[in-house]
Amino acid sequence: MNSGRTVAPPAPVVTRFAPSPTGYLHLGHVHSAYEGWRAAREVGGQFLVRIEDIDHTRCRTCFADAILEDLAWLGLDWDGDVRRQSEHFDDYRAALARLEAMGLLYPCFCTRKEIQAEIVRAGGAPQGELGVPYPGTCRGLDPATRSARLRDAADYALRLDVAAALARTGPLSWREHGRDIAANPGIAGDVVLARKEIPTSYHLAVTVDDALQGVTLVTRGADLYEATHIHRLLQALLSLPTPNYRHHRLLTDAAGRRLAKRDGARSIRAMRAAGMSADAVLAAATIAI
Repeated sequence: MNSGRTVAPPAPVVTRFAPSPTGYLHLGHVHSAYEGWRAAREVGGQFLVRIEDIDHTRCRTCFADAILEDLAWLGLDWDGDVRRQSEHFDDYRAALARLEAMGLLYPCFCTRKEIQAEIVRAGGAPQGELGVPYPGTCRGLDPATRSARLRDAADYALRLDVAAALARTGPLSWREHGRDIAANPGIAGDVVLARKEIPTSYHLAVTVDDALQGVTLVTRGADLYEATHIHRLLQALLSLPTPNYRHHRLLTDAAGRRLAKRDGARSIRAMRAAGMSADAVLAAATIAI
């Protein structure tokens, strides 16, 4: 029986691959890129490419160019223009200003060494993919001390007061492989959202970018699963849509270590130079998908 109501068509699937240009692609990257490409192409959706190059000390244009060249060689075509984060700092400044206007940011002057020492004094804390939880050392600085340190500091971070943020949003969740996952944004303590000289961090930039690009399904490695707790909180605070998530397994080497540039994982360019075909590289990266 027709009720007379119009049923809205399902939203189009928009996925993305967002590497940092700090080295050449390896098989782990290809695995991740293919996951997003396949999820979009199977349903006639869009696959986007984003270059996450906010770290000017490690990112290189030559690596960004090589990433796009390797993707094209593999046949992993993308839709629209490539978004480069270094060209969109104004977007991140605007989001940061909104959070600051809510009173949810505070400056942190701690070094990594000081944070680690404070954690040891407090009896230690478990370390996850996001590192050890920040103990909140600078959260309670009195206004006069904070102002003086801001004036004199060569560098400082802006952290999100997670407890205050959660008081605004209440409980949160996201969809992972069709299941509801309860968010626990305090998993890493008060995370860094910007630094004195850089108006964003990975957490803020990726959240803003996914919303601006209309991403509806985030496919990425399991090493970023914990980051989703933070991203869900930022989405709620900034009134941004929440995509679905699908975190996939990580490829490992013969010793069981996940493939990583810092550990010398063999690059796609090296495989190409050795005469491997694009089909053979894709097969190596996706055989267990």
